[in-house]
Amino acid sequence: MNHVFPSSHPPLAERLRPHSLAEVIGQQHVLGPGMPLRLAFESGRPHSCILWGPPGVGKTTIARLMAQAFDAQFITISAVLGGVKEIREAVEQAQAVATGLMPQRTIVFVDEVHRFNKSQQDAFLPHVESGLFTFVGATTENPSFEVNSALLSRSVVYVLQALTTQDLEQIVAKAQAVQALPAIEPDAVQTLVAYADGDARRLLNTLETLATSAQQAGIAPITTDWLQQVLGQQLRRYDKGGEQFYDTISALHKSVRGSDPDAALYWLVRMLDGGADPKYLARRIVRMAWEDIGLADPRALQIANEAALTYERLGSPEGELALAQAVLYLAAAPKSNAGYVAYKRARALVQGDGSRPVPLHLRNAPTRLMQQLDYGKGYRYAHDEPDGFAAGENYFPEGLERPMLYEPVPRGLEIKIGEKLQALRQRNVQAQQDLAQE
Repeated sequence: MNHVFPSSHPPLAERLRPHSLAEVIGQQHVLGPGMPLRLAFESGRPHSCILWGPPGVGKTTIARLMAQAFDAQFITISAVLGGVKEIREAVEQAQAVATGLMPQRTIVFVDEVHRFNKSQQDAFLPHVESGLFTFVGATTENPSFEVNSALLSRSVVYVLQALTTQDLEQIVAKAQAVQALPAIEPDAVQTLVAYADGDARRLLNTLETLATSAQQAGIAPITTDWLQQVLGQQLRRYDKGGEQFYDTISALHKSVRGSDPDAALYWLVRMLDGGADPKYLARRIVRMAWEDIGLADPRALQIANEAALTYERLGSPEGELALAQAVLYLAAAPKSNAGYVAYKRARALVQGDGSRPVPLHLRNAPTRLMQQLDYGKGYRYAHDEPDGFAAGENYFPEGLERPMLYEPVPRGLEIKIGEKLQALRQRNVQAQQDLAQE
């Protein structure tokens, strides 16, 4: 017998929406025992925050649970549809419950807060500062770039993660437990989980569609073959969350690193055709430019960033041409991982060495007391030295043997960088020898 909820029932997403933190699936890195957001719930004192993460990971659910935990009025504003008018109405509602016979807190939840412009974001500030309401924003974009610094400084940012395969499997099991869909074969579950790609909302909407289609077609259990027929081109050629996905992005990256533009373009198109998010690919292309081309051709870094920006402006399919040309340029560019290696060496050095004090001559001395303590004493201003270089000066902590972190490769612009650094190092050695002879 096929179990499908009647049309009078609310959407599946609402039926399965958690009513307590214990029911939340995923995000245990912030909601688990002893984790920061769980502690915030348990403190009894709400605070303004921004929930940053990909779609369908529970941002709205967490905001609702926050209002429930603090017995607060919950007001939702969509930054896509709302504006200053909606903010003003939220302020009035917050004032009404704050001054009523039974005063109540208010949480104002702004979905897609990055869509608000500066003036709209600034409209929140006085009310957040006065404590009239607690601001909770949700965004899929990096708040460092998309949220005004004034509002960001008054909010705690919680980074949410895409749901794991196990998380999504739990959601399927919960849907089956409330008889929201017929039996489904394990392979079909894995196909659905891969299709959802960490997005619970996408999974729930798909399950709802499948339940109706399966009932009408008399299908039980749901199989992978039937999913292919129902979802068609929506089910891509590879598992977006599984091994084949990462094998394919690995092939793209290694083709760029191996200076094979034809192979790199092939793997890029394979991923686009397979349904990979072009924004994800744009981020990986930028990473390739920094990791494998580096300072051998700084123009590659600029082209990668411009391609990502072009895709943001044009979208698909026009913006994908920019990504393709960026991949071609990166594959043809001279390669250097010297900057990448230098950074890893520096991290290893710092982590293993401890916190050495900054030498006195490198410290600023903005006050008289600092000057009396010899802050900045003996510092040589490079611009006043021959060729703008203070030969023999030491910029490392005292007692630290000078490490060799950055070693330019003999390719591209790094040929000239290497020649210059070698000349400067020779001048340092000569200056130290001259000092020793004095």
